[in-house]
Amino acid sequence: MTNRRDFIKTTALGSIGFAIIGRATRCTPSIEKRMKWATGPLRRSTPEALGIPSLAIRDFLSAVQKSGQEFHSFMVVRHGQVAAEGWWSPFASPLKHTLYSLSKSFTSTAIGMCIADGKLSVEDPVTKFFPNDLPNPVPDRLAAMKVKHLLTMNNGHDGRPMDAMQAEPNGRWAKAYLAEPIPYDPGTHFFYNTGSTYMLSSIVQKLQGKTTFDFLSERLFKPLGIEGADWEISPEGVNVGGYGLRVRTEDIAKFGQLYLQKGQWNGQQLVPASWVEEATKKQTTSQDNDSDWGQGYGYQFWRCKPEPGFYRGDGAFGQYCIVIPQYDTVIAITSESADMGASMKVVWDTILPVLKNDKPLPEDTAAQNALAEDLKKLALSAPSMQASSPLAAKFSGKKFKLDRNAKGIESIQFSFENNYCKVSVHGPKGSQTMTCGNGHWATDGNEQDVSVSLFVLPERVKLTSKTAASYTWQNDNTLLINLKFIENMHGDQWICQFDGDNINISFKNSLVQMGKEEEKRKALTGRLS
Repeated sequence: MTNRRDFIKTTALGSIGFAIIGRATRCTPSIEKRMKWATGPLRRSTPEALGIPSLAIRDFLSAVQKSGQEFHSFMVVRHGQVAAEGWWSPFASPLKHTLYSLSKSFTSTAIGMCIADGKLSVEDPVTKFFPNDLPNPVPDRLAAMKVKHLLTMNNGHDGRPMDAMQAEPNGRWAKAYLAEPIPYDPGTHFFYNTGSTYMLSSIVQKLQGKTTFDFLSERLFKPLGIEGADWEISPEGVNVGGYGLRVRTEDIAKFGQLYLQKGQWNGQQLVPASWVEEATKKQTTSQDNDSDWGQGYGYQFWRCKPEPGFYRGDGAFGQYCIVIPQYDTVIAITSESADMGASMKVVWDTILPVLKNDKPLPEDTAAQNALAEDLKKLALSAPSMQASSPLAAKFSGKKFKLDRNAKGIESIQFSFENNYCKVSVHGPKGSQTMTCGNGHWATDGNEQDVSVSLFVLPERVKLTSKTAASYTWQNDNTLLINLKFIENMHGDQWICQFDGDNINISFKNSLVQMGKEEEKRKALTGRLS
């Protein structure tokens, strides 16, 4: 999906639960934003009580495994109750997860709430909100661009405004967006782009006098009980809107349930029902194909293929909030999927067919127990090749001095003990250590402040993230260090090759490993000090 590259570029045991297993774990507030509202979690039930056979959920899990796609979590909500949920360890229920373009649906919601406040209309010209950022003279097509064109991705562009926005030397993203050429009349050409959603977020901030995140925190997140969320901001202090929001899987499900309930929550009309209707219906044609991305686009929501009326918010690599009004169902998914279409197909093939039954089924204790066992076993395998090497004892606790490099890493040290390896890197601002399990993920103490971290992926992980780490020996001379940023979604691999007293460290981030991009980082070289 060529146009979707805009947001792709810019930007132990599984935790489980349903009625027979227990209540959801509450989220620990993040260090970015601390919100301590005491709204409870969604109610839990059994699959059968909600008309879903436990066997269907087991079939879904089996299909996920066979698909080869990397799922991180799922939650199926029916009649307002959680029928089943699961997390693939080291991902877990208390952890937030980056949403990529699923963030767009939240930004759209903020616009709808501003409209309900009487602060704007979808017919308002975009230029109205940016008097100090407009080119001189204002091109006719820019003057004709309306808020609804931003919402429907019909703004007239045929390229990636975000490229110019991020390259703007003074960080004035809105000014750069407004200066971009507009080759089509607004309203005549669908082109999926994250820059338009940024402009919507900027409009919310101008109207409300606070960021989109702070506005939604008060008006949406608080009543829904969404805690510990955060959202990336641009150099000009605006939430990026089209990506960068992080919430928990249950928060995604609550958001979908809010839309399923036409904007009502606990007796409050949080979002106008008219906005829910307009935002989720087909406002424009989308891609010229028969996929789930070719069924039409609303106001930052996609229509779904299987049946009329299905819709969803979605984000790169398979972040889904699927709403199925006909069957009173919401499905939330987080993942790092290499094939988003394949991920959607798993849902349509295994869960959708059983939703056509709307009556409770007889309780099936045996099937529920079997499902519980399947959920307990959900895990992403840590690479495991060779448990040890003679070099582990030779180099344990010793430092390798590194040649000058772009990361500023001066030295690296490996300490092996009790089936763990502590990797310590040293730079001009001090030392950092990551604990890696031998063929299994370790997470304790592995939270990384990315503003100073020497371990994180470049440009991909911009907010503090807990990290899972493992190690294995590929052979006697090659040590593999594997990282998963479990409050983001991506991962990294360090290939440490030893030649006598020399070391060469090359890298493969998870997108390189799945063939989505080329590795740009240069190898680190050094020698035993």
